[in-house]
Amino acid sequence: MLEVKEVKAEESYPIRHSILRPHQRFEDCIYDTDQDEGVFHVGAFYDGKLVTVASFYPEELPDVTAALPYRLRAMATVPEYRKLGAGRAVVTYAENKLKDQGVDLLWCKGRTSVEEYYVRLGFHAHGDVFDYPPIGPHIVMVKKLEHG
Repeated sequence: MLEVKEVKAEESYPIRHSILRPHQRFEDCIYDTDQDEGVFHVGAFYDGKLVTVASFYPEELPDVTAALPYRLRAMATVPEYRKLGAGRAVVTYAENKLKDQGVDLLWCKGRTSVEEYYVRLGFHAHGDVFDYPPIGPHIVMVKKLEHG
C-alpha cells in the first residue's frame, strides 16, 4: 500500500544521501533552504517505509517567465521500490498542492540519466546539458502547471 504525505526535511536526508550523494558527506544533503518559507517536502511510504522523497522550493528559473515558479529538488526512490509509481505519486501530490497555491511552473535540474522519466511526468528539456560537479551531467526540465 502506497501512502503519500508531507514529511520533515530531516526525514528525507538518509534517502537523499544514499541515492543522490553517496560519495559525499551526509551534511552535503542538507540544503540551506530546506526550512525556508514556502518550502515543503513530500514522501511516499510503502507499507509504512519511506521509499521516495522530493522537496519543493519557491525559486525562479532565470530565463523563463512565470508568475509563481517552484523548483523540485532532491527527488529519489530507494532502488528496490522503483516501478511502483511512488515517484509519480509524490510529484502528483506536490503539483496538486502547488496548483492550489497558484504556482504556474515546476522545474528541476535533473540528471540526464533520468531525463526520460521526467518526460513521462510531463516535463520537457530546457536548454543544454551541463555538468553539475561532482554529480555529473544534468539538464533543466520544466513543466507548466495548468489551473482549473
